[in-house]
Amino acid sequence: MGTWKHKKKAPKKTRVGIISVSTTRTIANDKSGLWINKQAKKEAHTIVFHQVIPDESSTITKTVLELIQDLKPDVIIVTGGTGISNTDVTIEAVRPLFIKELTGFGSVFAHLSFEEIDSAAILSRATAGIIDKSVLFAIPGSLKACKLACKTLIFPEIGHIVKHLAE
Repeated sequence: MGTWKHKKKAPKKTRVGIISVSTTRTIANDKSGLWINKQAKKEAHTIVFHQVIPDESSTITKTVLELIQDLKPDVIIVTGGTGISNTDVTIEAVRPLFIKELTGFGSVFAHLSFEEIDSAAILSRATAGIIDKSVLFAIPGSLKACKLACKTLIFPEIGHIVKHLAE
């Protein structure tokens, strides 16, 4: 079956959890998380969770696992903590949870980022993977990066991915 047939049969609405990783932002000034929330709703997805949590590996892991256990989202978008500073621990917190990693996501995101920000794109460690029956995307915290990831990669594919996870 071709990709377009898969997408045609894919759900149009999914259950989305949003986690913003930051020690400086609050839900009120979390531009990236608020934009993801608004955009997901605009595309008819249901937001089941939206929270800002600190850049602490154990807190990130615990929040993701509790979110999956309690609310069973189809999609989790984690924004922030994907860079290379000592406090950027999102990747280290979520990657061990993956039962499958979507290795193409990080590569394609880096390529698209390169077109916008040139060689600075190599500093992002964006990734995606499957945890239980949820797909998790870990993307940079900047609003520009969130818009790029969500508009060009995540929202166009989440129904398709969710369809495969349900099989």
